[in-house]
Amino acid sequence: MATVPSTLPPAPCRLRRHRHGRGRRRPQRGIALPVMLIMLAVMLVSSIYLLKSSTSTTMTAANLAYDSALSKSADAGLHAGFAYLRSVANRSDLLVNQPAQGYVATLTPTWTVSNAAFWLGATTLPANPVTGDQVQYVIHRMCTFAGPYNSNNNRCRTTSARPNSQAPQPFGTSLALGGPKFLQQPQLHYVVTARINGARGANVVTQAVVLKGP
Repeated sequence: MATVPSTLPPAPCRLRRHRHGRGRRRPQRGIALPVMLIMLAVMLVSSIYLLKSSTSTTMTAANLAYDSALSKSADAGLHAGFAYLRSVANRSDLLVNQPAQGYVATLTPTWTVSNAAFWLGATTLPANPVTGDQVQYVIHRMCTFAGPYNSNNNRCRTTSARPNSQAPQPFGTSLALGGPKFLQQPQLHYVVTARINGARGANVVTQAVVLKGP
């Protein structure tokens, strides 16, 4: 008996995968990206603060240097006032005001450098040819009224002379040939005040006290 060939398609072959105890892989969640963004933000903020701190330090150093330069320039007014007091030939000139020299024979105790009246009678030095800054100074005799220091109702700031010094003459006396000698007389206080207004709006005021016999 003859066999009839089968017309049915062959059964598909199925492959079975055997798992050997390995767990299922978890998908990546991208944790590194947020961490990197946070680090970049921190570095950016730190760099901004560092730049700001460096700028503030530079500006502070520049302002201090500028104030120091103004203070040195204002010292010219102190030297001018001291030179005038030293070069006065006739001491009686110091009993009254000398407007041309910026000298005032009185000083009100309640006045400060902030009062406009304090600078009445001041004189101004020629402007600096480079910076254009001008120095203004005024010399005050620390007395209530003009005239002799020992006159009635006049009160002056005085300091006793030092007759026991090693110098041949006490401080405050005249060393000029034939000049008067003020033995045992007190020394009067003269305050020289100088100020300068810088181009940047800075204002520097310096003072010096000069002791001189009457």
